Amino acid sequence: MDKEVDIRADKGAQSNVFKNLQWKIRNWKKCSTLAIFGLGLSSVTWADTLNVAVASNFTSIMPSIVKGFEAQTSHKVRVSYGSSGKIYAQIRHGAPFDVFLSADQDKPNRLIAESLAVRDSQFTYAQGQLALFAPRLTDESNTPKQIVMSQKFNKLAIANPKLAPYGAAAEQVIRALVQNGSLTEQIQTKLVTGENINQTYQYIASGNAELGFVALSQVTKQPSNTVWKIPMSLYLPIKQDAVIVESSHHLDAAKQFTDYLKAPSVKEVIEAHGYLSP
Repeated sequence: MDKEVDIRADKGAQSNVFKNLQWKIRNWKKCSTLAIFGLGLSSVTWADTLNVAVASNFTSIMPSIVKGFEAQTSHKVRVSYGSSGKIYAQIRHGAPFDVFLSADQDKPNRLIAESLAVRDSQFTYAQGQLALFAPRLTDESNTPKQIVMSQKFNKLAIANPKLAPYGAAAEQVIRALVQNGSLTEQIQTKLVTGENINQTYQYIASGNAELGFVALSQVTKQPSNTVWKIPMSLYLPIKQDAVIVESSHHLDAAKQFTDYLKAPSVKEVIEAHGYLSP
């Protein structure tokens, strides 16, 4: 009988020891998990997807800018292209953009005045240059003035001056070159108007227009005898401004993106594509 009591006592003691050990193990696991989880939270960088609206003239350069920004941060960028006027209208109607890269200063100025863009976010990221692209009229002796005034063409393409700053600049150049009301009217009858500068370029490249005014950045790789860089004295400076949209849900990431555009390395890329530094 005494032996049986001793055995039961030993088993009870062993059971208590085992239970205590299990309790300690469970608590150690919980503490470890909480500690690891806590460390993980402290090192997490939340990634956002930015919606960036970009003027069409900047189409060729944006992929390299986006690639560099995404590699440097944890954020992703979704780009939408269009004329500055069209994007401006979309923002006014509530389009969910975070950043707007316009081809002028007027649209960002308006958004600031209408409280639709963050007031202190506006800055000039590039200055555009205008070119006359004539892949089918390659007489190097002709100047832009001679080509336009000769009217030995059927169609001249420009971007819509009401929507695209490069189109407005093209109108200024035509008036400056011609300086003749009746001749200007004759040229007007030959104009083919693109909704944006990309469509304008396509009109020329496809042959729907023999020549046209485009952004210099679009034709930097074209044969030099098909491109005439328009003297900047013939049109107002095309200063291109960026703003952060007031309704953005990713203001921190948007600020990181606009700061990235100001980096010296990015400015070098912009200049290499035919733009001037602001």
